[in-house]
Amino acid sequence: MISAAHIAAEVRRGERSARDTVAGALTQADAQQERLNINTFIDRERAIERAEEIDRMVEAGRDPGPLAGVPVAVKDLIDHAGRVTTCGSKFYNEVAETTAPAIERLERAGAIMVTRTGLHEFAYGFSSENHWFGPVRNPLDPELSPGGSSGGSASAVAAEQVPVAIGTDTGGSVRVPAALCGIYGLKVTHGRIPLTGVFPLAASLDTVGPLAATVGDLALAYQAMAGHDPSDRWSAVQPVVTPGGARPDLGGLRVGIPAAWVDTAPITDSVADAFAEAVAAMRGLGATVETIEDSELTAPGMVTELAGGEIARVHRNWKQAGKPYGPEVDERLDGAMAVTFDQYLEALEWRALIRQGTATAFGRFDLIVTPTVGATVKRIGVDTIDTNQGEVFYRTALAWFSALVNVMGCPALAGPLPGSGTPPPSLQLIAPWWAEHRLLEVAMTLESAEVFSR
Repeated sequence: MISAAHIAAEVRRGERSARDTVAGALTQADAQQERLNINTFIDRERAIERAEEIDRMVEAGRDPGPLAGVPVAVKDLIDHAGRVTTCGSKFYNEVAETTAPAIERLERAGAIMVTRTGLHEFAYGFSSENHWFGPVRNPLDPELSPGGSSGGSASAVAAEQVPVAIGTDTGGSVRVPAALCGIYGLKVTHGRIPLTGVFPLAASLDTVGPLAATVGDLALAYQAMAGHDPSDRWSAVQPVVTPGGARPDLGGLRVGIPAAWVDTAPITDSVADAFAEAVAAMRGLGATVETIEDSELTAPGMVTELAGGEIARVHRNWKQAGKPYGPEVDERLDGAMAVTFDQYLEALEWRALIRQGTATAFGRFDLIVTPTVGATVKRIGVDTIDTNQGEVFYRTALAWFSALVNVMGCPALAGPLPGSGTPPPSLQLIAPWWAEHRLLEVAMTLESAEVFSR
């Protein structure tokens, strides 16, 4: 797949047709739909119309923007005016009246939305095995899950339908599918990208983020979407710092490994070995790597109670009205409805403790590193994964390293590592609040040094 950066550069110079590029993406999406079930909607006519508009801008000497002519896939719970938002649900089918700011900003940068991608129902899960739409399949092996909840977005990139896709991340729903599909994913600081027009799971944890095949494309999409929106109550006023690109090495970088979090994880040998090799490679590039002894920075904590209290608020009326949910999500919603007010308050206190521990850690370290997931192979229809702790429920292995980051509120980046097996292991980099540029710069260096696989 040609990178978004390359496509945009050629379109802006008049060397490539946006129309032909988008037509190719649409053809690829059509050809793979039956086999991989990636998309809930392929936006043929309007995508072509938008591409022709971009070509006319170039012909008139106008610059369409840094993502000129780049085809992009959008998770089907983010509103795009005139398109139906389904959230992967049987009963929620709403034609969007307006476009979410995150998507509007991508379009202003010249990007073209070509498909809407499948997901775990209402984003409440990590497999994208949807009861109503069928399972999204992993292009690396169609018998495997692409992860969730943004499984369709990750699969669209891994299948080379698009160079960039947009997902959401409440407990790992960008990073987990990125890991299981062997690509890059960025979870931003909470409040960095507006949430208006994004159907909520748990709004105080929700984020919008890009998935891409290269760090450079991840950065392009992030920069287009990031920034304050005064109409969005979750949006924060913070400067967006442009990443400076790859450095020759990691000299001076202070990296922490949270011992309690990593040492107690359900993990496979291949992931553990690849993580150790990645840490050694970072040391070899000049980084100082030490252990974080704070025992509070570990999973699972009270993520279930914290998220459940908010999820129940979104779905309570529908549940009481008897709206149809798939069996897995229905059962999880029962658990969310059972969270008491006292449990939710206790979870809020726990979150404050986690954020204090995070701030203390970032007083010593520039980055925290963990694996992205404990295992990268989740078979469709099988609810357990074999790890060093035996057979564990798949959500435990997939969410162990990701969900706590949403509680922290920090940005994190998932990147593929060399290693045995398909999909490959994945490394998670976690930075202080608002330091997405640091994540991207370090990831570019790791990509350049082939610590991240290409």
